[in-house]
Amino acid sequence: MTGMMRPPRARRPSAWTTRRWLRVGVAASLAVLAVLGATGAWVLGRTATISDELVDVRSPALATSFRLEAALLNQETGIRGYGLTGTPEFLDPYRRGLTDENTYTAQLTRLLDGDTRARADLEAVRAQLSVWQERIARPVAASPPGTTSVPATEGAAEAKATFDAVRRATADQQERLRAERNRTRADLAATMRLRNWLFAAIAAVIALLAGLVFEGLRRGINRPLEQLAADARTVAGGDFDHPITSAGPADLRRLSDEIDFMRRRLVRELAFSEEARRRLDAQTADLQRSNAELEQFAYVASHDLQEPLRKVSSFTQLLQRRYGGQLDAKADQYIGIAVDGANRMQTLINDLLDFSRVGRVHHDPVQVDLDPVLERTLSALSVGIEEAGASITHDPLPSLVADPTQMGMLWQNLIGNAVKFRRPDRTPEIHVAATRDGESWRFTVTDNGIGIGPEYVDKVFVIFQRLHTKDVYPGTGIGLAMCKKIVEFHGGTIAVDPEYRDGTRISFTLAAEPFPAPSTIAEATRATTEPKR
Repeated sequence: MTGMMRPPRARRPSAWTTRRWLRVGVAASLAVLAVLGATGAWVLGRTATISDELVDVRSPALATSFRLEAALLNQETGIRGYGLTGTPEFLDPYRRGLTDENTYTAQLTRLLDGDTRARADLEAVRAQLSVWQERIARPVAASPPGTTSVPATEGAAEAKATFDAVRRATADQQERLRAERNRTRADLAATMRLRNWLFAAIAAVIALLAGLVFEGLRRGINRPLEQLAADARTVAGGDFDHPITSAGPADLRRLSDEIDFMRRRLVRELAFSEEARRRLDAQTADLQRSNAELEQFAYVASHDLQEPLRKVSSFTQLLQRRYGGQLDAKADQYIGIAVDGANRMQTLINDLLDFSRVGRVHHDPVQVDLDPVLERTLSALSVGIEEAGASITHDPLPSLVADPTQMGMLWQNLIGNAVKFRRPDRTPEIHVAATRDGESWRFTVTDNGIGIGPEYVDKVFVIFQRLHTKDVYPGTGIGLAMCKKIVEFHGGTIAVDPEYRDGTRISFTLAAEPFPAPSTIAEATRATTEPKR
């Protein structure tokens, strides 16, 4: 019927995962071992049962039967001697025989409990013995001592026939007991042979299962994993077009497919990276052309623009000196504005040129001892330091690989700012500290000046950004921007400590090891992104 639900299909072995294969294999192995173990336990139990029967029943029963026969012979010998001689001493063996008869009969009754045939043989012996005792033994034993017994002398033939019947019954019993003991021995030997064969088979099955498990793991898991590892090493070696082989259980095949998908994705990403690298090369070429144009502009600015600017500045200063006070106040004001503007423009161009040269013109990294560099900077700033009455101290500074000119520019801007932005009511105190920070050195320049508000800690490192007017604090707003460019060019970072409130604390790091040039960084980046052929 179309409306009836179909039973779910059994999963094919090819779709089994490693876990399912292991579960099925372990379950089958446990089932086989359980059957063999149960059979082995049964055989061991059977061996113990037969051994106990042989040791505790069959052999003791046969031995007790022999003892019972000896007790009966003692009775017959004592009765026959007493009947013929009337000597009372001959009754002692008879009495001991009676006692032993009762003891051994009770033992046989206990040992043969449950064995109907053996009990019947014992009853036959007791019946024949009862006839002999009733007709021969008791009458003879009851005769007075010193005289011969009539039953012993007159019924010698009957006594012999009656006791022979006892002997035959005893012999029949012993023969059957001996046969049962031999049969039990044979059963024990056969069971022991079966036990030995069974345990040999168990050992063989365990060895076979171990071999099957080892071979199954080798073919189903180890070989696919080795193939997967070989394919992965091939891809990792640069052959990205090499496919990942899918083999083994379902989960390992899924893993191989995932790795192959990752390989294909990597190939696409590498193609995209190659295209991006080509575009980056084109942009780098454009940037190099732009840098060349900027260098040309810097040359023009330093030569062609500086000359007319110097003329403007010179002639405005001549106007100010020659005609100052001869014209009206408005004309003097205009001349002063022109002179100031020309001077500021010349200073701005010089500072801008210095900023553009960082990392481009000055790039000569050598081993630099920062203590002499700082001392030369303080000597260059000595006039301003003396006018401000500033106190400058510093920790022992390290020696590192850097550009000495740029290091001098860095100290000059930081110390100059600390002196310039001082409080009018406080003597400037400036301290330079240096500590090792992993692979870098961390420096701090701390002063007790006017400080920098938390909202301006990032703004002060932007070029031409000023927090004060030129009338209050002169300058072009390019000093800290130049410091940031120098520090970053040397592989470090620079920042204002916003937690310091008693002035300004600027912290920056410099790499202890030689820093790579920009061209070296570009070449290293290209080498790491370029795929192997």
